[in-house]
Amino acid sequence: MVPGGLPFQPWAAELRAKRLAENSKDHPDAHCLPLHPVQLHSHPQPRKIIQTPEMILIVYEANNGLRQIFMDGRTLPTRDAEPWWFGYSIGRWDGATLVVQTTGFRDLGWIDEEGTPITTEGKIIERFRRVNYGTLEIGITVDDPKTFTKPWSITLHQQLMPDTELIEFVCAENNRSLPHLVGK
Repeated sequence: MVPGGLPFQPWAAELRAKRLAENSKDHPDAHCLPLHPVQLHSHPQPRKIIQTPEMILIVYEANNGLRQIFMDGRTLPTRDAEPWWFGYSIGRWDGATLVVQTTGFRDLGWIDEEGTPITTEGKIIERFRRVNYGTLEIGITVDDPKTFTKPWSITLHQQLMPDTELIEFVCAENNRSLPHLVGK
């Protein structure tokens, strides 16, 4: 994904390796908890983007997630704000590109399936752009000096699915997997 691999701080590389060795038993998704926005961009379940003048909402089919991107000119909160699963997002338009800045994540969240951590110091910048009628390009930059030795970026291309509805997703309903997780 990132040429040469992610630039981990030593503790973060160790934590990621531990999470993988434990078969991701503590992955938020395994416990019906929200996924990180970076992970949701590569998640196979669809999402819907709803735009109003003051806010953009991203409704994720995965765990019925709802992300708010404030477009009303407010600034990011101070460091003492309550951390959120999806962080706190503000956005603005740069021509035809939506630029979103997000901070305020919960400590030691997972940003991917491999257990890559992010801390409360982390911030992401996303650039959403329609390349053509059927393709959405999302450029993502992750900057978390506690987890990584330098910021890193990826670009994802997603196929748009017009006229598709999200289905109801209730993770905890009849969940028989929890007793079988490694280490439980």
